[in-house]
Amino acid sequence: MCYRFPLIQILLAAALILNFSCSSAPKKTVMPGTSDRIKVEEKTPPREETPPERAAAGDQVNSQNAENKASEPETQDSPAQTEEVYALIQEAQTALERGELDQALTLLDQAYSVLLRIEAPPESELYQEKNDLRILLAQKIQKVYAFRLQAPISNHKTIPLVDNKWVQVEIKSFQTVERKFFEEAYRRSGQYRSMIVEELKKAGLPEELSWLPLIESGYKTRALSRARALGLWQFIASTGYRYGLRRDKFIDERMDPVKSTRAAIKYLQELHDFFGDWTTAIAAYNCGEIRVQNVIRAQKIDYLDNFWDLFANLPYETARYVPRFIATLMIIENSEKFGFNLPQPEPPLSYETVTLQKPVKLSVLASKLGLSQEQLVQLNPELRHDSTPDYQYELRVPAGWAEPALACLNELPNWMPPEAVFGWHTVRKGETLGLIARRYRTTIQAIVRLNNLKNSRLIYPGQRLKIPGRAQGLSPAEDDSGPITLASGQASTPDQAIVYVVKAGDTLYQISKSYGVSVDRIKRDNNLSDDNLVPGQKLIIKTN
Repeated sequence: MCYRFPLIQILLAAALILNFSCSSAPKKTVMPGTSDRIKVEEKTPPREETPPERAAAGDQVNSQNAENKASEPETQDSPAQTEEVYALIQEAQTALERGELDQALTLLDQAYSVLLRIEAPPESELYQEKNDLRILLAQKIQKVYAFRLQAPISNHKTIPLVDNKWVQVEIKSFQTVERKFFEEAYRRSGQYRSMIVEELKKAGLPEELSWLPLIESGYKTRALSRARALGLWQFIASTGYRYGLRRDKFIDERMDPVKSTRAAIKYLQELHDFFGDWTTAIAAYNCGEIRVQNVIRAQKIDYLDNFWDLFANLPYETARYVPRFIATLMIIENSEKFGFNLPQPEPPLSYETVTLQKPVKLSVLASKLGLSQEQLVQLNPELRHDSTPDYQYELRVPAGWAEPALACLNELPNWMPPEAVFGWHTVRKGETLGLIARRYRTTIQAIVRLNNLKNSRLIYPGQRLKIPGRAQGLSPAEDDSGPITLASGQASTPDQAIVYVVKAGDTLYQISKSYGVSVDRIKRDNNLSDDNLVPGQKLIIKTN
């Protein structure tokens, strides 16, 4: 391992940061030209916290030589130079996230050289901003050297990787019928995992917990389970409310990746404090602490000495949950051993925030900015109607788009979500919910929920049923055993995708008739070369 600067220069960099921090009282750094109504934040979280004792900023010691050149004629005005510094810092951050440490340092060198050429009168705002940028650059260089100086650390000190027959069953499942799911979830993890790891570090929890969303939701922010659990961390409404996740007509913070992560961490902390070990805490996260506590109390000795002693008495899904999580950690730790060639994770989401005071439809804002609606929806998944609420809201926009978004707000019309839409159907003799659902292109589950039916088979001639109108569906969570659609008053997308899990005896013809789509469409959407199906196989069904 080589270093561009000796250790003494690294220590000098730490002193440099302290000097800047003490000699001036820097105000909050504001991007050039931004309004004070914009809250611009760098939201691409670092992969690691930077230990203070490993601070390094070797390039800073050459500042005197660089300042000797500062008297050269200016070729740019100061605003353009500060914008160039910000751009170079952002490029360096991107290089750092890719693991290209030398490239990151080169870009930071360039940024520092540009910074030194900026002439700023003392006591001016530009002078203050220049000092702020000096500190920011020193911190960025620290971060690069922190990555270089870190010694290898064992990834699994806290959560034991027990390899037993139950874990092997889950590994086999990921290797075969769930292989595509596992690889796609791993790819999506890159968008959120660095943020999750950062939050776990702040709370002092094991980083391994950052892989829980893989088995919870496949890292889908809008994943919805049969139990109505929602989001990356699969909170049911009551638990979400318990941990401060807001839910109203406009937003459901269970789908907010940052807020739901913080709520999940609070919950996991409480569970660990209660049970004393992570394996049991993870099981309780899946089925609830009361259920696990009841199983413990049912033992001959009323205390927990070994999680695997509880295994046989836990609900089936929970009994699978812990081995499934351990299997995930084992595969990720040594993917080649288990026959995986895992894809490159997607880059972390990078965005700024804009404070809005009015309800705006994301599609209208996206069109005005020349962005795709999907870009804004991906950054703001908690918006239930893909529109901002009628109260103050921090809207995330792609990095660099905060000012244009704010500039066009006054031109955008207010948008209010429609009230829930549904129709009525009078049950006729011989009809079943399946027939009714197919007729109206909805699902049995949606009708059952809308009518509060306790049994989908107990309908009778003359009964009046509410039928959901044009409903928006949420992506099914990974552990669903069948399709589900959420009925609301929102407009549907042209193709409504649901996931169907093949059961013993199913044929493509039967499935196509149940959902009103052709066999050829199902085969095309799932890349099937023949009509053969395997129980447990997941099919994407796209309905209009």
